[in-house]
Amino acid sequence: MRILVLPGDGIGPEIIESSLLPLHAANSRYHLGLSFDHDDVGFSSLEKYGTTLRDEVLEKARTYDGIILGTQSHADYPAPEKGGRNVSAGFRIGLDLYANVRPARTRAFLESNMKPGKRMDLVIMREATEGFYPDRNMSRGWGEVMPSPDMALSTRKITRHCSERIARRAFELAMQRNRKVTAIHKANSFHMTDGLFLECVRHVARDFPEVQLDDLLVDASTAHLVRNPERFDVLVATNFYGDIISDLASELSGSLGLAGSIMASDSHCCAQAQHGSAPDIAGQDKANPVSMILSVAMLLHWMGDHHAKPALVEAAKAMEHAVDVVLEDPSKRTPDLGGNLGCQAFGAAVAAVITG
Repeated sequence: MRILVLPGDGIGPEIIESSLLPLHAANSRYHLGLSFDHDDVGFSSLEKYGTTLRDEVLEKARTYDGIILGTQSHADYPAPEKGGRNVSAGFRIGLDLYANVRPARTRAFLESNMKPGKRMDLVIMREATEGFYPDRNMSRGWGEVMPSPDMALSTRKITRHCSERIARRAFELAMQRNRKVTAIHKANSFHMTDGLFLECVRHVARDFPEVQLDDLLVDASTAHLVRNPERFDVLVATNFYGDIISDLASELSGSLGLAGSIMASDSHCCAQAQHGSAPDIAGQDKANPVSMILSVAMLLHWMGDHHAKPALVEAAKAMEHAVDVVLEDPSKRTPDLGGNLGCQAFGAAVAAVITG
């Protein structure tokens, strides 16, 4: 099976290089038969080709079994008409990667940012192809306009098709976990858009009578994440809400750097760390690669499930276990977690656990 590797910007190349160490170890130990190709996105692509994301890369990515995408410095890109294309959005729209799956969990041996005694183990299922984001809710152009220098307007798009399919993925995941789904919305204010989303979730719920469904206003959900995170199992949300609450959940659990993330369609999957490109520490071997390593493990798990290859699932679980084994030793943590281990050394330590 073939994987396309796209290092990206900032710490992207470093954390991807670190994550490939345990991936190669798993590839060897579990006889996965993985092969890897590399290409450019982000500033390296802009310098070479005049755009941060070439259409050829998207077309090529369709032919791969998996994609590993590094971090991007979107805020520093030039305007889209000057080549500064949003790479993540390009992949989400171009490959229809509508399900952004973002787990967050505490670890008994790591300090969290929650109240003493509180624990978290949840997954946020975020719809990623429409919503409030103006670069992905029009077939041409942007969903924002500025009629005058003193007025800006933004259009939000919510569709039955996208709402129902992300809801179905959430219920399917809940069936593998604790059989509870919480729909996050603001239907008391956005009567039509969030109202449609909530209607779709409730419609899909009829096909999963074993799963308990409740719903929360997005503002209330942030309070419950802080006060009572144990109430959650799988949360399903539109794009903007899912983006915000997933960052909150991951930071509460310990750090944005401790949670993996994938973007998936029904036929493609891309591993992408939850955090940003951290250009201030790029090239210093200080970055925490845990999120990227766990994202790669999630990619393997997805590939194993969708291609009926149990060895991939077994390898994914081995990578996740190896990360926890290394993190449990305070001397083997990266500086952001109070340790002194560099980014590459951490990846090597995880690889060593897998190799045995």
